[in-house]
Amino acid sequence: MNTKSRVVEAASSAFAERGFAGTSLDDLARIVGLTKQSILYHFGSKDGLLEAVLTHGASELVDVLEAAAAEAPAGWPRVEAVVRASFGLAVSQPELVGLLREVSRLGPPRSDVVVHRLTPLIDRALAGLEAGMDAGLFRRSDPRILLASVYGAVTGVVTDAGALGAVGLELDLRVAVRLRRTVLDFLRVAVAMEPHE
Repeated sequence: MNTKSRVVEAASSAFAERGFAGTSLDDLARIVGLTKQSILYHFGSKDGLLEAVLTHGASELVDVLEAAAAEAPAGWPRVEAVVRASFGLAVSQPELVGLLREVSRLGPPRSDVVVHRLTPLIDRALAGLEAGMDAGLFRRSDPRILLASVYGAVTGVVTDAGALGAVGLELDLRVAVRLRRTVLDFLRVAVAMEPHE
């Protein structure tokens, strides 16, 4: 792994765990065994590093979700595949989902990097939901509200250790599977058409 990739990986974890403001370039330099000046040489500034981290994270997220969607048939199987892939990422790479939560706190213009990269994926998801509604595969509802609810359920529940702890849960594979099942059950009730409808 080259130097830039090592720094991006370390920064992704640190920003997700401690937040952007709570992570210093000196801390990152120590973690990766470089000097602060070396990091600045590659990224120009802490904001430049954040942009690289967000670009990398958003690209990884898009790749995983697009692959899941491409492998499943349209309708409920595709929704289920994308939710499963989202939870898979949350368990295998919690720093990626944590980073998404952190960037939402930072807001524009920093969050614009992620929004720009995710917009085509979101547009395809909205179009797929609309097409499913038009074809009678899904109940008619506002696809934007639905998509925002799913995003909130996945990123909020699996990255908020405090909220999980408050209800006596700790995120592990078993709990993630139960959470995923609950989100899928909720979605099935919210969108999937019953056979008699």
